[in-house]
Amino acid sequence: MLTDTLPVTACAELHRILHGPCPPENLRKPRADTETNTNTNTNTSDDADSRPSGGAQLLRKLGLMGQALPAPEKIFEDPARLAAVHAWAAVADPPLCLAALVHHTLCLGSMAQLGSDPAYLTERMTALTAGRAKGVYLITEAGQANSHLATRTRAAYDPATREFVLDTPDAEAAKFGSAGTPGVPQTAVVLARLFTDGTDRGVFGFVVDLTDRTGPLPGVELSSPIGLGALPLDYVLVRFRRLRVPDAHWLADGAVIGADGTFHDPAGSAERRLQRTLRVGQGLWALMPAVAAATARQSAVQAVNYARQRRTQSRLAPGVPLLSYRTQQRAVLGALADAFALTCAAHGARALWTESLGAPSAGDDSDAMGFTPWTAVNRPLAAYKAASVRLAAEVSAECQRRCGFSGHLDVNRLAGYHGFHHAFDAAGGDSQLILYDIGRSLVEESADAPAPTAGAADGAARPSATSPSWWPEIARTHRAGLAAHLAARLRDVKHGSPFDAWNPLLEDAGLLGELYADGLMAEDVLNVLGEVRDASAHAVLGSLAALHGAMAARRWSASLLAHETLRPADVQALTDVIDHLCDELRPHLPLLTEAFVHGDGATDAPLAAADYNAALRATLTWTRGAIT
Repeated sequence: MLTDTLPVTACAELHRILHGPCPPENLRKPRADTETNTNTNTNTSDDADSRPSGGAQLLRKLGLMGQALPAPEKIFEDPARLAAVHAWAAVADPPLCLAALVHHTLCLGSMAQLGSDPAYLTERMTALTAGRAKGVYLITEAGQANSHLATRTRAAYDPATREFVLDTPDAEAAKFGSAGTPGVPQTAVVLARLFTDGTDRGVFGFVVDLTDRTGPLPGVELSSPIGLGALPLDYVLVRFRRLRVPDAHWLADGAVIGADGTFHDPAGSAERRLQRTLRVGQGLWALMPAVAAATARQSAVQAVNYARQRRTQSRLAPGVPLLSYRTQQRAVLGALADAFALTCAAHGARALWTESLGAPSAGDDSDAMGFTPWTAVNRPLAAYKAASVRLAAEVSAECQRRCGFSGHLDVNRLAGYHGFHHAFDAAGGDSQLILYDIGRSLVEESADAPAPTAGAADGAARPSATSPSWWPEIARTHRAGLAAHLAARLRDVKHGSPFDAWNPLLEDAGLLGELYADGLMAEDVLNVLGEVRDASAHAVLGSLAALHGAMAARRWSASLLAHETLRPADVQALTDVIDHLCDELRPHLPLLTEAFVHGDGATDAPLAAADYNAALRATLTWTRGAIT
């Protein structure tokens, strides 16, 4: 057993692993200024008319976040800082984080990465960074599924004026997005299908000024608001009516239209063009594990804190804290373990994205387009996005459930964390479609490989289930077996069309894609542990890693049993393994919660306080009836 207080070197390693290379003090100035608006108490006596409107507050916060980021044309040059700023925003204010992710990674990022000459867009990029305008990204068309593969919004080139005429052909092609913030300027990157001389040239981005402080600009039509309670942003439908876009606002990404109307695109095909236009999404996917890890850590800390303080009056054991119950230990310590795994995934995703930023644009060796464009852009980063938002949603939901009514109070933010990640399952590239597509690719890649022997029956020695290396090995074995199983089923299908072949297999293909994504996270955990040099820190984090693996195996138990990767006795033993690991970790909970919490003032949730009941009371005022 380790002591509660680790050596200074161990604490430094914990801080580096949990919070990355960007020091929290870099966020101090924007945090202090933003908190004035983020944590406004509705019971203050301030004159409501003197406060900024919702849109003005949002612009102010985006501007303050921009102060902590690189210059707009270099927005992607410091991935660690970008991740730290958005992770802080997620913990403090989930709707702000979503707005900021779209604003910085998709809108500004498209201009920086895809503009042929970003100097032409300097004015708009500066306005976005300074918080003088809100950035929007309009890709989804509301009237049909998989609209990303069949964009119908048109941008027809007018050679006489060297402008593009943006049009929405019918009601079903209206764009859906958070473009309804009233009273503020909004600039969008709009994805539209380019036509020159009547020929379809593929999907490009176009920079469009949507609104000023008085409302929509000429050629832009906005619907009434579309409510989304889980993530309260200003969603609307957007249509365009012969809106003229200057040539400098075409995000050409190397494509050119000559003076004689000749069109040339280095992408080489409409499919490659879509992949290149969408590659800006890699930044969003790479940041999501860091955001998910931050909210999961905060959720887990609050649930542990609640379980340690809350005493039950159950007749089974009156007066004992909730944390004495095995059911509570498994849930809240399991949440800490999953939050640690997400933190490791954030390292892996950031490293992968950093590598991709230094590489040339996708060439002939990139994945072919499948059910969706996302995995063709970057399979592992798309998988990281899908896996991280789903696990973070599960962690926040479980922590919310374990905190009783306190978990549902807005002031504790657990509902906001869950809503954020649950809503993001469909946003930024639908997670389920991503997983279907990854599974399909893995099956096709393994179609000619021999089927592996059953994992539990081959007699091969495995690490103990209490070892951090156990789950990564199980996940690898199970993935190979499931891929071979589906490849055999695919060969047995006699129907001719791809739809008939894949339609009965999609559910299992999605499971295979999910296993691939979970496997990335499992390998990241091992990689992070391999870098830990302090023995004390390695022991604590090793127990967290093993607990994450045991919890993951329980979630996968049905599939693991069905394909004989594990025996029934192995699954039955998982409860004892989890209890053993919880016993190893319980003495170190003060250390872990102190290390995991966003102690930089990102949140003042009562559930994170040393005395939860007192902290909750401090947020309240009382109205007293007259004494009779």
